[in-house]
Amino acid sequence: MSSAAIGFVTSLSLIVAIGAQNAFVLRQGIARRHVLPVVLVCATADALLIGAGIAGLGAALTAHPWALDVARYGGAAFVIGYGALAARRALRPSSLSSAGRSATTARAAVLACLGFTFLNPHVYLDTVVLLGALANQHGDDGRWLYGLGAMAASVGWFTALGFGARGLSSVFERPRAWQVLDGLIALVMVAIGAGLLLG
Repeated sequence: MSSAAIGFVTSLSLIVAIGAQNAFVLRQGIARRHVLPVVLVCATADALLIGAGIAGLGAALTAHPWALDVARYGGAAFVIGYGALAARRALRPSSLSSAGRSATTARAAVLACLGFTFLNPHVYLDTVVLLGALANQHGDDGRWLYGLGAMAASVGWFTALGFGARGLSSVFERPRAWQVLDGLIALVMVAIGAGLLLG
């Protein structure tokens, strides 16, 4: 396999896992609200972080673990807060109106997406440290091909998740479906937040 193909497969295996960012993109996609800016933020952030890892930022982060601790506690507070909002939506059917199903403005969607991305210490471990280290095993030329493959996986995944979720919109015409989704999102967010605090 080429360096780009290996980077693509490795990156895809890391980002497909259910997490706070993916749950947010899925929710925005189902509601068909601000999907393009959310997808662009996710893909651009991954590209910047992967590039930074290849350029050597991973070694700097490893040498200063307090930076990851800051992201860890900030991220835990952020995702637990978002989980509480999802739980409230699930428990209060009156909040299941179209406006309450997702971030209502493009600015709110982008800010939430930035929070899910940059307040998650795992994103730094996956992209900057792990993918950066793996890319640098492919030599001076191969490392950037590896990085391009990893970035392509991110673009492909978030595009498929955000825009593919529209196919589920007919299911989510029923308030009960939104209650179930928000309940699951609340559980995922609180579990991730607890994992960050305890880990």
